[in-house]
Amino acid sequence: MKTAQIRQKFLDFYASREHTIEPSSSLVPHNDKTLLFVNAGMVPFKDVFSGLEKRPYKRAVSCQRCVRAGGKHNDLENVGYTARHHTFFEMLGNFSFGDYFKREAIQYAWEFLTVELGLPKEKLWVSVFEEDDEAEAIWVNEIGFPKNRISRCGAKDNFWQMGDTGPCGPSSEIFYDHGEDIAGGPPGHADEDGDRYIEIWNLVFTQYDKQEDGYLKPLDAPCVDTGMGLERLAAVLQHKNNNYDIDCFQSLVKSIVDLTPASSGIKPDNASVRVIADHIRSTAFMIVDGVIPSNEGRGYVLRRIIRRAIRHGHKIGMTKVFFYRLAPVLALEFKEAYPELKKSLANVEKVLKREEQRFAQTLDQGMGILEEAIASLTNSEIDGETVFKLYDTYGFPADLTADVARERNLSIDMNGFEVEMTKQRDRARQAGDFKTTQKGVDITTATEFLGYEQLDNTSTVQALIKEGELVEAVEAGDHAIIILSESSFYGESGGQVGDSGVLSQNNVQFDVSNTQKQKTGAFEHHGMVSSGTIKVGDVLEAKVDARKRKRIARNHSATHLLHAALRSVLGETVTQKGSLVDSDKLRFDFSHDEIIAKADLDKIEAMVNRRILGNSVVHTDVTDIETAKKKGAMALFGEKYGDTVRVLSMGKNDFSVELCGGTHVNQLGDIGLFRITSEGGIAAGVRRIEAMTGYDAYQFDKQIENNLSAIAQMTKSNNAQAVEKVAQLIKQQKELEKQIATFQKQLASNQGDDIAGQAIDVNGVKLLSTIVEGVSGKDLRDIADKLKDKLGSAVVVLAVVSGDKISLVAGVTKDLTDKYQAGKILNHVAQQVGGKGGGRPDMAQGGGTDPSKLTEALASVEDLL
Repeated sequence: MKTAQIRQKFLDFYASREHTIEPSSSLVPHNDKTLLFVNAGMVPFKDVFSGLEKRPYKRAVSCQRCVRAGGKHNDLENVGYTARHHTFFEMLGNFSFGDYFKREAIQYAWEFLTVELGLPKEKLWVSVFEEDDEAEAIWVNEIGFPKNRISRCGAKDNFWQMGDTGPCGPSSEIFYDHGEDIAGGPPGHADEDGDRYIEIWNLVFTQYDKQEDGYLKPLDAPCVDTGMGLERLAAVLQHKNNNYDIDCFQSLVKSIVDLTPASSGIKPDNASVRVIADHIRSTAFMIVDGVIPSNEGRGYVLRRIIRRAIRHGHKIGMTKVFFYRLAPVLALEFKEAYPELKKSLANVEKVLKREEQRFAQTLDQGMGILEEAIASLTNSEIDGETVFKLYDTYGFPADLTADVARERNLSIDMNGFEVEMTKQRDRARQAGDFKTTQKGVDITTATEFLGYEQLDNTSTVQALIKEGELVEAVEAGDHAIIILSESSFYGESGGQVGDSGVLSQNNVQFDVSNTQKQKTGAFEHHGMVSSGTIKVGDVLEAKVDARKRKRIARNHSATHLLHAALRSVLGETVTQKGSLVDSDKLRFDFSHDEIIAKADLDKIEAMVNRRILGNSVVHTDVTDIETAKKKGAMALFGEKYGDTVRVLSMGKNDFSVELCGGTHVNQLGDIGLFRITSEGGIAAGVRRIEAMTGYDAYQFDKQIENNLSAIAQMTKSNNAQAVEKVAQLIKQQKELEKQIATFQKQLASNQGDDIAGQAIDVNGVKLLSTIVEGVSGKDLRDIADKLKDKLGSAVVVLAVVSGDKISLVAGVTKDLTDKYQAGKILNHVAQQVGGKGGGRPDMAQGGGTDPSKLTEALASVEDLL
């Protein structure tokens, strides 16, 4: 049975049993800062299990794309060395949210494996939590499973929990026996780590809420969360004992072998071939989901995997750029299951090719350094300084060096590496990098938002928070947080800042400076009590700052138009990476790995302004997520959507259609004017546009006009002629600079003739070590060369001082370089004046910052010789 058939059969099986099919979510878990990547099928449902989110169904089934290559769950170092580890895999899972429990979960699993797939019952083995008599009884008494093939295991293997506290419960795992000819024992036995008994399915029964004191409080609505590796199941059904031998890997493996030199004799079962086959899967899908290679976070994980694949390619003889060529093969394999890969193929290839080209420039050098370090080892460990040098200078992640070491039966000094990394972080750390936040209190009751239709309302105070604690009252002068049952104030989310305004009642007033939104949906009104006392239960009148809200709405609607224009001009590979919608500006971050041409920026700006001038009505529809997707709505980065969603449609022919919970203008003409104020890169593959709308945009244009008028006045021209006049002045300046440079060269030549006579004899060597006046630092090298020619056999050290900056040159004639090196002489001088430098044995350049010590430093060259 092909992998694609297994995937579909699983989804169909549970769909026929009233499970809603949920498509695979992005590998990047939105609104979950605890994970780098989705690493299990249950991750998209975490908030459902914890009660923070409600879905319109109680049963779900999915085939979720997963990556385990960073953080707690990291399989990267095992890929290529085992039969079943992957950085990328697909996890089949069925879920029950307070509906069915252990009995149905076990019965469904047994029916799917033995009836739907036809697996022989005698080849299966089961484990249960050692204290879970209920699960074992279901297996034995209701399924009829032999008790002697059930292992009772401890909490390490068969008890799952989301964290130190919170939802948790026992699990039951199902294993497949590959046969007596393969080493290994069943779960719970001493030799369980062998390859004979392979776990294929884990059924988790979430039935407790673990308290801080360790008490397991029974949940009112127990849940089921299961996970089964698609690749492992395919290996069982295709009678393979290695995941890399199943059908979905074959075209990749063949393509990799075909790319290797025929003389290398590389076979499909080569470990490096399997590493590359695995790594193209994870890296391609990471890029599809908006991850770009960088030196931190998810981008660094992506870079590590790409570079590991490239190193393994070179190991088996691939000397040319190869990795990106595998992306089309992968897209063809997944064309039905994940069509988004084919849609983003051009961008995937471009990112992979560029990253490989960058690393290829230093790969050979880095490997040379590593080979030298290995050759000089006196023990079996590569020192931390070398590991850090490879990382810092040549872009070798530590685990790549560890990979090479492992192949040579060596280890690396990770403690020493971390010491060097800490030193680097300390050097790089700047003040203000870290923010502190006030301890908060979660309120379980959501605030009803009324602000789409009105800017004022009356509402009851649900809770008061002061200094991170719930209180019954706050009074004048107190900084506090007020939670209302209903509010017209928008709580910050989706990039839009929170509203400000006033909460009042008779002689009581609370000035709201910001509004935040908790995960529970409760709105926090932050501010200060300016008069009176406010108590829980009081009824307050809420008034939003209308002027600020309108300005925010203009910027938010313009952000949607900008997003659509970017995709129209630059292509659909543009995806949002973040945004800020404030009252005075908007900021939009997006994936794009090239500088945007001025002509394209002008086209984008004009496209937005044409939609504004069209003054079409902004349409808002509240519907379910599936209907929204059919309409072509795009979800904004970092936003989470519930049972119903708001779809914002803007411009003629639905120019922009996005899911968004923010506040917007009623008609596009309300935006007034749109101006891009800046554009630039903020990270590898990520660019940022800042813009203004309305009166702020008008003032921006007015300031530019005033600046142009000032330039015109200074150049004695008018606004229309100012550019031409400035161009003339620049041309004149360049001509003058050329003349000055010519005069300086003549002066430098004369200087050389003048100072040659200052050379002294030191042990039979002519030495000229002096300060040169009236020339630039870049002329020193020419003067030194002429002096060497004139003196014949000599050491020349020259310096020029400009303010606090010193330029230095050291030259040694060829006949003396065996005895004296220019670089060492230069460093001897530069270190004394607070600088450094380097170069060839016959010529070196550098500088310094302490002119007061220069004369003494130049004189010391005589002692050095």
